[in-house]
Amino acid sequence: MAAIISEKPMTTLTDIVPLTGRIGAHIRNIKLSSTLDFELLNQIKNALLEHKVIFFRDQTHLTDQEQEDFAALLGQPISHPTVPVAADSNYIFELDSRHGGRADVWHTDVTFVTNYPKISVLRAVTIPPRGGDTTWANTEAAYEELPEALKLLAHQLRAIHTNDFDYGGFRPEASDDLIKQHQKVFASTIYQAEHPLVRVHPETGRKSLILGQFFKRFVGLTSKESNKLFEIFQDRITKPENTVRWTWQTGDIAIWDNRATQHLAVNDYGDAIRVMRRVTLAGDVPVDIFGNSSQQLTPESL
Repeated sequence: MAAIISEKPMTTLTDIVPLTGRIGAHIRNIKLSSTLDFELLNQIKNALLEHKVIFFRDQTHLTDQEQEDFAALLGQPISHPTVPVAADSNYIFELDSRHGGRADVWHTDVTFVTNYPKISVLRAVTIPPRGGDTTWANTEAAYEELPEALKLLAHQLRAIHTNDFDYGGFRPEASDDLIKQHQKVFASTIYQAEHPLVRVHPETGRKSLILGQFFKRFVGLTSKESNKLFEIFQDRITKPENTVRWTWQTGDIAIWDNRATQHLAVNDYGDAIRVMRRVTLAGDVPVDIFGNSSQQLTPESL
């Protein structure tokens, strides 16, 4: 008589609440940890690919180390190219409003390197009593909605991205000391990468637009021409229909596909303290629809 083998019940994500028609989902009733079973982790990855950014409330049990350990289930954690990691951590990038950590310009993380992060995992440590939301935009939906003429143009464009940008131009209220600190730390080593405007997602095959704060100019065009085209495509990305806005609570976790989104931290909380900690995961080198890869321009040693 054959033995009866009992199988462990499969854990299933049943409480996924889409937040808009195009981007974002709140995944409820789950406790994140580095010991999640394979099937549950795979469902989280699939939800991320579908919704682009996913949110988890009530994760106050996560320490810096536990955030890093959980993030490592999704990929290889990496540190920021220029900014030192947070104290007593291996990879954490801290955004502290008291020290200029207000990422209030639309961007995709670290696009000034070729293999910019594929995923970011952000944890809310200290939240202001009012304000301090973050907004994400779906860069795949933006591409899909382009008129055919703009798609044909976009396929031909390649752009230079750099961390050597006019910080005072983005933050005119910034003090001279803050601008100097930015140049000393964030731009301590100058990076420039050349990316296609349109990349193909390595897991889904979907096409998206690479732009945002670190854009410098399009290859072969003047700065004036580049800026005009940048506005056309960037406005498509950040139109309200492509966005989702999250109101933070202490202990929240947001995970986003950095290959298919831009984001912006809303700077509307005055002198209140806002502290966020982020772990990024190593990404691939983007490839355009013709099979051409991004190129690192400086530093040449990369």
